[in-house]
Amino acid sequence: MRTGQRQNKGMRTRLGCLSHKSDSCSDFTAILPDKPNRALKRLSTEEATRWADSFDVLLSHKYGVAAFRAFLKTEFSEENLEFWLACEEFKKTRSTAKLVSKAHRIFEEFVDVQAPREVNIDFQTREATRKNIQEPSLTCFDQAQGKVHSLMEKDSYPRFLRSKMYLDLLSQSQRRLS
Repeated sequence: MRTGQRQNKGMRTRLGCLSHKSDSCSDFTAILPDKPNRALKRLSTEEATRWADSFDVLLSHKYGVAAFRAFLKTEFSEENLEFWLACEEFKKTRSTAKLVSKAHRIFEEFVDVQAPREVNIDFQTREATRKNIQEPSLTCFDQAQGKVHSLMEKDSYPRFLRSKMYLDLLSQSQRRLS
């Protein structure tokens, strides 16, 4: 198969994964970061199984985040994870000038009413966050991030663990061992 054909087939697989409900996607290689085949080979059954130990274990593993992101895309709720990741990256900011601009960008993208990728948080949390970004600090999103984390942990994460997508990934990683 020529390179162009392989790339087209890969793109169709990825698009197919995203266009179907999470229960119908079984080619997990399409959503893994970097070089999928190499990534899948490096992903051990033990690592993928540990994602079921806790939501935080899943979030601490780059392939866990990639798999969870792909699952959330099938449910049209990836903005929750994207917001959580943006907050984690925001906390690493050291420049005061960058802190202000990043805080406003995150607020406008995820928190503000009618934001392009608005996360589901209550009015009080949204208003507290609006106040917090007036004088941004590394903790100005903590309350909103905590609410979104809790929502994903209680809602999306259990569905991810039951999904065909996750179960197929476990199965594929176990087949490589045998």
